[in-house]
Amino acid sequence: MSSVRALLLAVEPVGPDALGGDVYDRFKAEQDTLIVPVIDEEGRPVGIIERNAFFLRMAAEFGRALYARRPIHLVMDPNPLVVEADAPIAAFMGRMLTERPSDLLRGFILAEDGRYIGVGTALGLMQHAHQHAQLTMRQIEKLAHYDPLTGLPNRALFQKQFADALARAARSGEGAAVLCIDLDHFKSVNDTLGHNHGDLLLGMAAQRLQRCVREGDTAARLGGDEFAVVQNGLASPDGAARLATRIVTAMAEPFDVEGHQVVVGASVGIAIFGTDGSDAEELLKKADMALYRVKREGRGGFHFFEPGMDENLQARRRLELDLRRALQAGEFEVHYQPLYDLAAERITGCEALVRWRHPDRGMIAPVEFIPLAEETGLINPLGEWVLRQACADAATWPSDVRVAVNISAVQFRNPNFVSSVVSALANASLPAERLEVEITEGVLLQDSAYNLELLHKLRDLGVRISMDDFGTSYSSLSYLRSFPFDKIKIDQSFVRDLPRDAEALAIIQAVTGLGASLGIATTAEGVETQDQMDKLREYGCSEIQGYLISRPTPAPKLLEMFGVAAMGEAAPAIEMPSLLAPPVAIGSRSRRAA
Repeated sequence: MSSVRALLLAVEPVGPDALGGDVYDRFKAEQDTLIVPVIDEEGRPVGIIERNAFFLRMAAEFGRALYARRPIHLVMDPNPLVVEADAPIAAFMGRMLTERPSDLLRGFILAEDGRYIGVGTALGLMQHAHQHAQLTMRQIEKLAHYDPLTGLPNRALFQKQFADALARAARSGEGAAVLCIDLDHFKSVNDTLGHNHGDLLLGMAAQRLQRCVREGDTAARLGGDEFAVVQNGLASPDGAARLATRIVTAMAEPFDVEGHQVVVGASVGIAIFGTDGSDAEELLKKADMALYRVKREGRGGFHFFEPGMDENLQARRRLELDLRRALQAGEFEVHYQPLYDLAAERITGCEALVRWRHPDRGMIAPVEFIPLAEETGLINPLGEWVLRQACADAATWPSDVRVAVNISAVQFRNPNFVSSVVSALANASLPAERLEVEITEGVLLQDSAYNLELLHKLRDLGVRISMDDFGTSYSSLSYLRSFPFDKIKIDQSFVRDLPRDAEALAIIQAVTGLGASLGIATTAEGVETQDQMDKLREYGCSEIQGYLISRPTPAPKLLEMFGVAAMGEAAPAIEMPSLLAPPVAIGSRSRRAA
């Protein structure tokens, strides 16, 4: 049911299937159509949409073909008329009569997904609200308590039902649990396939969730890709673990979203009534902390709340604040680890590696802050800065030395990624063939057609593409068939025990042989001894990197390695891109599912 359903009592419908084109045509034809009253997802009147804003924010940016895909909040009036959350429609219209009489003109009524429903007037809506009060109240009641996208109880109804369940459990002595559930990688579905497909996926996920729970349990959508379940009559925590396992298993199965095979998975955090608390808000908070632990440990599992998680969450929040400040304060550095060509016996490239010099904690390892940057979206400005700085530094190196830059899955899916590469190359006057982007298969997991298109755009620019951590997943070979990579990097886990580990030797021999047959260079990571280098050379590996050649080093010292006379001055420091995203409120979010 559309979230504006309660305002459709006086409309002039044009048919249930009318889409954006009709909206565009009617707006052009009816010049007096200026204002659209709307209510929010929970049935509360919240504001209006103005005709010019519709064109400026929707038509100009997305084009008429995309109208039906845009959420209505993107074109809301920036200064809407707001009433109390429980105010009836009549009160909203009364405010309009007294405060904005000029707004009482004909207005289009749009569904949440942008579909055109019909035309009505504010006065007509108010009159009809009086004539059909019972019908309106039933519609508002449903909108106020149920999520229109999935049909599940919304956060407001869930909180009431959860409190009631805890009260019953306290009286009866029965156990209860709350499970907080997040879909893994859901944002990438919206980014690559669009919000329409994301909405369809949420509906499918809700159906699977309902099939997992028992009759009498409550499943709800709290917002975005967040769901929750209240499990009643719980005999022991093992029952919650079994339910969590069912949910994780169900969500791990591929979804068929209009012909796209989408794999997301789910992470679940669990809090137990009595053991972890007796208050609904406290239990939800602790289940969310357990959920965050799952995400931090790799997603796709579940975890019970444990004492100490709150302290960990507070530390994470402090780290995020420090990360945002560090981006603005310029505390990041790019160090470079040389790539050594075994045939030419010289350095032919360097991998750019970001480092964070914290004013109090000193150097913070990337493994600690990169996952947080990806989760909060800060990887986009940070990754763009690393790319620009690396290109600027490489422009001061010998002309036959290239630079390799790691690109995260989040950064790769940014719609501006290719243009940021073009900009970085142009600003540094660096030939594209001297830039190499390194991606892992995690970049390619969603919507392979879209990702392959981006890879080909980079290749068309002249940029080299390498697959990092090759061999750590069963699907690596399938990606080599999909796209002609310039290089595959053998993960250091296969190099570490050379030359003693016979299995690692066999894998490396197979990978280097595969690379040779496909005309793809191979680079071995983590090379620390002469024996390792000799064995890799024997097996036909093209290139190595590791402490045997050099530890990651700051750009000025790298110039010394190349020879300052040949290099000239070091590149200037690049300013960090502005942080467009506001600070994100981080909720705490894992035992793995069996």
